[in-house]
Amino acid sequence: MRIEYLGDNAALIPTLARWHYEEWRHLNPDKTIEQYIARLHSHMGRKQIPTTFVALSGGILLGSSSLVAYDMDIHRDLSPWLASLYVSPIYRSRGVGSALVHRVIKEAEALDVDALYVFTPDREGFYIRLGWSTVERTEYRGYEVAIMALEITPPHIAA
Repeated sequence: MRIEYLGDNAALIPTLARWHYEEWRHLNPDKTIEQYIARLHSHMGRKQIPTTFVALSGGILLGSSSLVAYDMDIHRDLSPWLASLYVSPIYRSRGVGSALVHRVIKEAEALDVDALYVFTPDREGFYIRLGWSTVERTEYRGYEVAIMALEITPPHIAA
């Protein structure tokens, strides 16, 4: 498995947009597939926020994750966020999601980020196993979610 920048794999945007649309349209019912495509086109940079990563194996798209400035309009005070972590159902429980999370963390470290945030309605245990802490539980767009944080230690300070 390789994790690469979306910018090096722009041909995957339509598939990825469809996956994201199907997975999260309940949170954004007014958002169109075209808006998902446009958002992904804005995530094609490197060493910047926003950026998106894709997990690939033998040319097959396995999943994605993003580093974005804001992922919750009710928490503009928290930034940046791990967002859009998605693994194709047939590749779940194989370490793809963990690898994608770690790639976003590595990118955040390179950008001198002190903390990352994520929200999840149903994967709190997954993030806890990866070292994240729950900082708040709240209702967001009609769903109960956990807002979680990960403190990032700069590489030059790590033991």
